[in-house]
Amino acid sequence: MREASDRKRDAASRFGDRAADYLDSDVHRVGDDLDRLAGWCDSAERGLDVATGAGHTAGALLDAGVDRVVATDAAPAMVDTATAAFPGLEGVVCDAERLPFAAASFDAVSCRIAAHHFPAPTAFVDEAARVLEPGGTLAFEDNVAPADDALDAFLNDVERLRDPTHVRSHGVAEWIEWLEDAGFAVETASVASKRIEFDEWVANVDASAERRERIAAAFEAAPPGAAERFEFVREGGSIESFANRKLLVRATR
Repeated sequence: MREASDRKRDAASRFGDRAADYLDSDVHRVGDDLDRLAGWCDSAERGLDVATGAGHTAGALLDAGVDRVVATDAAPAMVDTATAAFPGLEGVVCDAERLPFAAASFDAVSCRIAAHHFPAPTAFVDEAARVLEPGGTLAFEDNVAPADDALDAFLNDVERLRDPTHVRSHGVAEWIEWLEDAGFAVETASVASKRIEFDEWVANVDASAERRERIAAAFEAAPPGAAERFEFVREGGSIESFANRKLLVRATR
């Protein structure tokens, strides 16, 4: 329990320090995936965005027509950034695995590219189910790991090397099982590929030159099949970009 709490505090501190960078990050502020998640919630009246980061998804819900949107994050600086950048949002600092809202408080819950930082992802799923009213929508997206053990290990090792707050990218089957166990009906589930520019990806966490070299070396030492699976693009022998796979799920409570 203490280890999980310490991990959460460290993550909140690290992300808070980089709030402005996340606001400007192309990976987070634009994309068909963002539009899709917001579109799934466009008929909602009361939306909750969990682990909002700099607020892009919460802002997209407002733009989609959701009347009231609450943006939550464990990092106070992220909540401040989100509410300043997207007027009309309500901000709450809280743990994604212990949401401070009554049961059936919302008719839409979103969570985008954040759950790989959660020590207990099933606790988040249970909380999302609890705060949603019957018939409510969960719009969820996160990085996912391949079924191949070696490629799974490569992805998660590289992510932790880049960002020590990374806990784990899980597999598609795990997420579907957890959602169904919590009482969700999975309406849509698809995996999309998103190209990641290496320099921006590393800069988002303010990695030192030494850590950047270690990350680049890990790509060079990737196991067989990784270059094809993650669609490496190299320039002058150095990794320039790669493709990350993300699961997008629309589920009904």
